[in-house]
Amino acid sequence: MNNAHDNDGLPHDSDGMDGIEGFDDGADDLAEFEGDDSLDNDLLEETLRQAAAIMDPVPAQLQQTAVEAYTLFSLGTQLAELTFDSLVHGIPVRGAMDAPRMLTFRTEELTVDVEVTAHGLMGQVLPPQGARIEVLSGPQLASPPTLTSDDLGRFTAELHVSGPFALRLRTDAEVVTTEWLRA
Repeated sequence: MNNAHDNDGLPHDSDGMDGIEGFDDGADDLAEFEGDDSLDNDLLEETLRQAAAIMDPVPAQLQQTAVEAYTLFSLGTQLAELTFDSLVHGIPVRGAMDAPRMLTFRTEELTVDVEVTAHGLMGQVLPPQGARIEVLSGPQLASPPTLTSDDLGRFTAELHVSGPFALRLRTDAEVVTTEWLRA
């Protein structure tokens, strides 16, 4: 072993050892890869995508739900934001078993109050007006169930809601879609 001293005062050897016998810092190996085109990031990303598609594919129903949720937000549709959820803001009532879930959605011009129970949906559109209300849930093989509110904005349906759902309201003036929630 041929030891020498550099400007840092530490012993260095001429065969790539930094003062420790048997230690290789790998600098020579790193230099080999610096210009190597085989590690192109785009190729690596595409290879990982293909591997993920084979080893852990996205379920078809989940992909369809994502596409449908995305298509709901067209230019003519307003989003009604959730402003009250009894699961978050509600006060528990002693002895109440299977209490209904109360939800309030709002836009600048419209409020939708909804009560979700084991027996179905009940709600009101404010200001009171007639509306067609579609109950959206998961992948839709057929057209979604449609409700109609009366002149006072009230609607009800014996419709079991489970999993993710949203409401799409069509009034004379606008189309409004609520945020998606899990029942």
